[in-house]
Amino acid sequence: MDQVERESMEYDVVIVGGGPAGLSAAIRLKQINPDLSVVLLEKGSEIGAHILSGAVLDPSGLNALIPDWREKGAPVETEVTSDNFYVLGPNGQVRVPNWPMPPLMNNHGNYIVSMGNVCRWLAEQAEALGVEVFPGMACSALVMDGDRVRGVVAGEMGLNADGTPGPQYEPGMELHGKYVMLAEGARGSLSKQVISRYGLADDHDPQKFGLGMKEIWEVDPAKARPGTVTHTMGWPLGKNAGGGSFIYHLGGNQVLVGFVVHLNYENPYLYPYMEFQRFKHHPMVAELLEGGKRVAYGARAITEGGWQSLPKLTFPGGVLLGCSAGMVNVPRIKGNHNAMLSGIAAADAAAAAIAAGREGDELTVYETEVRSGPIADDLKKVRNVKPIWSKLGLYASLVLGGFDMWVANLTGWNPLGTWHHGKTDAAATGKAADFTPIDYPKPDGKLSFDRLTNVAFSFTNHEESQPSHLKLRDPSIPIEVNLPTFAEPAQRYCPAGVYEVIEDQDGPRFQINFQNCVHCKTCDIKDPSQNIIWTVPQGGDGPNYPNM
Repeated sequence: MDQVERESMEYDVVIVGGGPAGLSAAIRLKQINPDLSVVLLEKGSEIGAHILSGAVLDPSGLNALIPDWREKGAPVETEVTSDNFYVLGPNGQVRVPNWPMPPLMNNHGNYIVSMGNVCRWLAEQAEALGVEVFPGMACSALVMDGDRVRGVVAGEMGLNADGTPGPQYEPGMELHGKYVMLAEGARGSLSKQVISRYGLADDHDPQKFGLGMKEIWEVDPAKARPGTVTHTMGWPLGKNAGGGSFIYHLGGNQVLVGFVVHLNYENPYLYPYMEFQRFKHHPMVAELLEGGKRVAYGARAITEGGWQSLPKLTFPGGVLLGCSAGMVNVPRIKGNHNAMLSGIAAADAAAAAIAAGREGDELTVYETEVRSGPIADDLKKVRNVKPIWSKLGLYASLVLGGFDMWVANLTGWNPLGTWHHGKTDAAATGKAADFTPIDYPKPDGKLSFDRLTNVAFSFTNHEESQPSHLKLRDPSIPIEVNLPTFAEPAQRYCPAGVYEVIEDQDGPRFQINFQNCVHCKTCDIKDPSQNIIWTVPQGGDGPNYPNM
């Protein structure tokens, strides 16, 4: 397939990914120089189709990009009016008062949004400036020119299941740029290749991840409290895993209910999706949701490594933006503002380089800006919260991590220095023999739902005749290694029911239902044998989130 003849198109800048980072870079480039040719490629069927985020938006990135966003009608309307934090037990809850928390944890001045709708609006602003925005264009390969990334292959369609060209085959195009910006979000497939090829993660902590699952509910209007933000920790996860929940009241009687499980959990019997479903039966949550209806579901991996895990951001011919690098502030549960700021910084660096007649080199100015500007300021202060949590547990993290954040907030200095993350999330998985299976209650179909029913509410679709985009390095490993050693955790960690172990007459076999995949990337991250490789399916396939 490497010998396929493809047409090529030349641009000043090629951007992969239509999230907040990529769109911000595209807009900023055109703001600086309207004559720059900029193309943005998005694998979803439309901009926003694959965007899943909490989301409470810190508007600092938006303010920097489009200061008059209110006048221009950005869908950023529900300002946070109240901020609640609870530690849950099985039947009750304890509210943690706001006053001991450092000011950076305050959501005053932030907005509850659908990030998918914010990105749709940003795409309109980009197109109005002359950016070429192409949804339904999955970027499946890098185009190299010597040691430099020259561009990407986008839009290959119509392959048969065995990988050969089918009757409707389209080879796609090569899009070349003076600079290529990868803004694919957490665990992006091309970003992963670039990080490996150029050793960008060397001398940095391994990246850490969480699995975020989210449902949108329409609740009884009497229970709707637009602007209310609630976060919880504790039950049902307890000591089994780090993580917690969010409940955000948007306008229109909509409530965004989400649950995050840190993927460094040990017990291979843990079933993150069922932990989320169990959470909704807590009396505090059930009271809110009863009488309402769930209207959408989705899931996405979240980068959680923070400052220590931020890889080198530049490579010959391009840069990593936003969560392709991992710019989420974990205690704040916010990364969209940093994604936007990274897009702005990369655009500034690329525009200056092109104006100076350069191309294909390393935009070191971008790296300097990220590591010394507002993104660094945001991430450095909170850098110890996640590793303390992983090593010492939730309560130590609240006390020690809180102390460290407070001092950093007041002085810019972290008294606890820099704690490190240790092993990858895959390597953290323990052996099944050391744990007992967890008995999860059956979903009731009212507050809790089985996986496949919920996946239907992600509006996911994949052309079934194409090759599976979920590749196994060695097809024998799931049954011969992962099943006896780890009870094959893929059948539980996947929030969309993609992976099954099926008992046949000849014994167990591993089945991949790639049609269900919601592109969360958890399998690529958590598989203990690192045997699953997530690649892009053909463009436009995957979830079609309405307003996640």
